[in-house]
Amino acid sequence: MQLLPSAPADTGEIFRLYKNASDYQAAIGSIVVWPEFAREMVEQELREGRQWKMLIDNQIACVWAIAFDDPQIWGARNADSAIYIHRIATNPAFRGQKLVEKIVQWAKDYARQHGQQFVRLDTIGENHGLIAHYTACGFHYLGLVELTDTVGLPAHYHDATVSLFELPVGG
Repeated sequence: MQLLPSAPADTGEIFRLYKNASDYQAAIGSIVVWPEFAREMVEQELREGRQWKMLIDNQIACVWAIAFDDPQIWGARNADSAIYIHRIATNPAFRGQKLVEKIVQWAKDYARQHGQQFVRLDTIGENHGLIAHYTACGFHYLGLVELTDTVGLPAHYHDATVSLFELPVGG
């Protein structure tokens, strides 16, 4: 297994995994289904080294993006030093292999190396399945927050409440 920055050549696979995730969300009756994400947003993340991938047997097993700033979602808490994980999308061939746990360990190490105090993530609404999953991965569930300024955020954040999760990285 390797965890590496994604490359521009991965763009097609990133969008395929996003589409698979959206289709899966719709199939299980999720309240929120990911919209089609802006290609420009992903290309910007690639240029900035914020799109990541996990390779298993030379296949992309999952992708995710990170940010060092997330004020529209985290409000005053954004003043803390943290990395924010967004859009974890798993290749269906690798579901059930606890890849999020591997991403969380990577994120803690990455945050520590970059002088950050926390790893954070969010999910739309009060998704009890994801709350249980992320807390099992070590995150503290901080509760629901209603978003007020969603200009420029992907469509699924508009008029949304989000569940916030935080994991201190320690020394």
